[in-house]
Amino acid sequence: MEKNFSGKVRDIYAVDEKSLLLVTTNRVSAFDVVLPNEIPLKGEILTSISEFWFDFAKDIIPNHLISTNYTEFPSKIQEEFIEYARSCMLVKKLKMLPIECIVRGYITGSGWKSYQKNGSVCGIKLPDGLRESEKLPTPIYTPTTKVTEGHDEHITFEETVNLIGEDFATQVRDKSIEIYSKCSEYALTKGIIIADTKFEFGVDEDGNLVLADELLTPDSSRFWSAKDYKVGQSQKSFDKQYLRDWLENSGWNKEEPAPNLPSGVIGVTAQKYISLYEMLTGISIFT
Repeated sequence: MEKNFSGKVRDIYAVDEKSLLLVTTNRVSAFDVVLPNEIPLKGEILTSISEFWFDFAKDIIPNHLISTNYTEFPSKIQEEFIEYARSCMLVKKLKMLPIECIVRGYITGSGWKSYQKNGSVCGIKLPDGLRESEKLPTPIYTPTTKVTEGHDEHITFEETVNLIGEDFATQVRDKSIEIYSKCSEYALTKGIIIADTKFEFGVDEDGNLVLADELLTPDSSRFWSAKDYKVGQSQKSFDKQYLRDWLENSGWNKEEPAPNLPSGVIGVTAQKYISLYEMLTGISIFT
């Protein structure tokens, strides 16, 4: 099959005029660089988590997922991609919007660094006196550009209007906040805080907005343990922040080539992904 695109983690193949095969590999990236080591089961877990959330949020907006059931895929896919049987999504072909939709419910990461400098995040003024990891009064929407190489850049809502038009800009902002709010409320009942996340959207052949790519995975979101949550410090996470922290402390300059990961770091990262999936769904990844 023809490969349409190879990203940091996902490979996309053309199936027919209306559908694509999205293969989530075990590759892992950090600071926009693909690392030399893979994380076992990562592709399978990200696919399963996305499937879970797409079903959970389908009352808010349609999504691009057709099926993750490998036995339902066209025979040419079953023959060629058997090794990725649990890491594939058959999805609708869309015209993707050129922005990433970031929603922040807590102040952390780059947002915390920005707030310490000038009391704002991506140009949005926040209340005085916030502490690291504190919950924001309301979630904020901080979109970015979407590039295949290099670093995404923060943009204002007004700039998204210039890129995709006022109607779509308003829809993606409002739907992003609505999806985040519903899913974060559910996650709290499972002992998980969703600190922030990234959404991507496309437009179908009828001109309708459709939720696409991945959804609320450890690659696109920050997940914290609600049990261990304490304002004023960094948090115990179920995402790849552990991996980022190790890389930050390794002395790496965040340029290619990235350093090899020790087996212990790989193992801990894999276990965090597994734990998150099982806490959210109540299902063992090994079933």
